[in-house]
Amino acid sequence: MSEEQSVTNNRPIDGVQYKELMNAGLTWLRTNQESVNALNVFPVPDGDTGTNMVLTLQAAYNEISNSSGESVGKLAEKLAHGALMGARGNSGVILSQIWRGFSKGLEECETINGKYLVEGLKQARDTAYKGVVRPVEGTILTVCKDMAIAAEKSLKDTEDPYQILRIVTDAAQVSVEHTPELLDVLKEAGVVDAGGKGLMHIFEGMLRFIDGEPLDIEPVHVQPLSVIGQQEALNNAEPGQDYEVIVDFQPDQPLVLENYYEDLEKIGTSIQVGEGDGIYRMHIHVATEKRYEPIDYTMTLGTITKVHIENLMIQVNSPAGAQREEPLKLAKVGPDDLGVVTISPGPGFSRIFASLGAAAIVEGGQTMNPSTQEILAAFEDLPTDKIIILPNNKNIMMAATSAAEVSVKQVEVIPSVTVPQGLAAMLRLIPGQELADVVKEMNSAVNDIESGEITTAVRDVEIDGIEVKEGEIISLHNGKLVGSNKSLEDGCLIFLETAKAEDLELITMFHGENISTEDAEKMAGFIQEKYPDQEVELQYGGQPHYQFIFSIE
Repeated sequence: MSEEQSVTNNRPIDGVQYKELMNAGLTWLRTNQESVNALNVFPVPDGDTGTNMVLTLQAAYNEISNSSGESVGKLAEKLAHGALMGARGNSGVILSQIWRGFSKGLEECETINGKYLVEGLKQARDTAYKGVVRPVEGTILTVCKDMAIAAEKSLKDTEDPYQILRIVTDAAQVSVEHTPELLDVLKEAGVVDAGGKGLMHIFEGMLRFIDGEPLDIEPVHVQPLSVIGQQEALNNAEPGQDYEVIVDFQPDQPLVLENYYEDLEKIGTSIQVGEGDGIYRMHIHVATEKRYEPIDYTMTLGTITKVHIENLMIQVNSPAGAQREEPLKLAKVGPDDLGVVTISPGPGFSRIFASLGAAAIVEGGQTMNPSTQEILAAFEDLPTDKIIILPNNKNIMMAATSAAEVSVKQVEVIPSVTVPQGLAAMLRLIPGQELADVVKEMNSAVNDIESGEITTAVRDVEIDGIEVKEGEIISLHNGKLVGSNKSLEDGCLIFLETAKAEDLELITMFHGENISTEDAEKMAGFIQEKYPDQEVELQYGGQPHYQFIFSIE
């Protein structure tokens, strides 16, 4: 540490330094984003804790990035609001609660001294725990708690906020390593808690900035440059290029357009890049299964400020052969009607939800959790103050609840944690009924469905006594891993056996974007042979990663 930095560390943290520290934490978290994603306990191909935390903190920092001359208390308040509105996934919502509590401890503060820093961390802990209905130890909550305890103890020896930052970061590192001792599922999977690790990286990034250590993202690997001509956007999507993705971002380093275009060409077509006032806008057409790749890649180059994804074509026969369909016909609601907002993981599900009376549909699911702001924006302009939200995923529940809490409308969140539960709830929507009555019916409906998911394991792991090998077909029943097999047929059968499908009447199979209609029909025929007394239906869901989502009733 230089002499200048050492002197700085003996002074309170002012607004300028607060911004620098938060930006450093964001940058270092983004650098380690993929390593946090890799800590996903289940071996499914959509572990996104790191991504959710980066996007949440990014939204938070955007609120203060252009601020100048403001007190730390005001900046912390703005940052907390940005985190709340930008929160994605449960990890992002809990992170937003941490910053909300931290801002409470800094109210009216011009600068942060040691005592204020400790108070902020204590409030962060308390607010985060209060924000979770059933707090679980061995998670980001435990890491936050251990940081607050270490901060309180540190006041006996120092009131230097920079030294306290060092102490709490050390405590976070120790706490993260201990998380498997508190949560069996982590120990069984052989990983530490992803959310806790992400929080540790944020504070670790602050320390690296203080110590003058690099925070830069690892260089993006590019092939030897070739002459690349700038492409003009096409009026129509090319075959197989089903989504338009537009990303606004601020590069961390001067953007080398040739390299950027070259890497984007590996992902899609119709590439355009514009620039103004330091903000770049990237436009690209991509295949359905690649619609998040331009976002993830651009995130490695800088700070994303806005993302727009538009469905250009709907796949019907297979991922490789898409055809156009009419736009979704969402339910029109009036002032006295109920407006149902539902989260959908695929275009097929979106059409089903629309046909059942959804007034607004937010794209998202396991792969890309929508933010609080995105859910809120879906219904704030609807001409009714009676809203029902169907999250349809356990990792979206908290963001949906946050959207309900910040809205001035009457908003009810149905605890649908699977898409089949959301569909079952939609079937209970009867026009003209009172909000309370519909909510009661929908809450009852989510308990009447057996849900299943079939996907491919992305790594070796052992969970609940089941040994999983990378590349095997894994089966989940109501979110619980129940089998790992060599074949898709066996994967489907182990789920059906676990769900006791022979005792129920209807088996509905929703096939995803990674299996053709022909292969899906063959599987449905196979299931019908095995369960001749049950009715088997096949529908297109269009979900990424999961070959099938099952609903049994």
